Amino acid sequence: VQLQASGGGLVQAGGSLRLSCAASGLTFSRYGMGWFRQAPGKEREFVAAISWSGGSAYYGDSVKGRFTISRDNARNTVYLQMNSLKPEDTAVYYCAADRLGYGVVSSSEYEYWGQGTQVTVSS
Repeated sequence: VQLQASGGGLVQAGGSLRLSCAASGLTFSRYGMGWFRQAPGKEREFVAAISWSGGSAYYGDSVKGRFTISRDNARNTVYLQMNSLKPEDTAVYYCAADRLGYGVVSSSEYEYWGQGTQVTVSS
């Protein structure tokens, strides 16, 4: 199983980025997918999750109203659209696959993890 995250980079505060996570080696449409982030010296933080069908989505409080998670099961890809970025959004962003399929908040429920992509927001 491989989860390949991409789309990170350097952006000014108020800007936007779209992260992608391409999955292979699993039946993607059966898995819930999530995004987490970790800043230096901080705990891993839940960002967003989406159910196997895309019918349900969940967000961390710090990103609600600014980030949108979506998926394309035909392309085995999950996306994270990030708008109105703030310096405190700076972190390594990880995608993960949850075999329960619901899209869950707890990182311990995720079976597979990608390698992470760096997002840096300058003030």
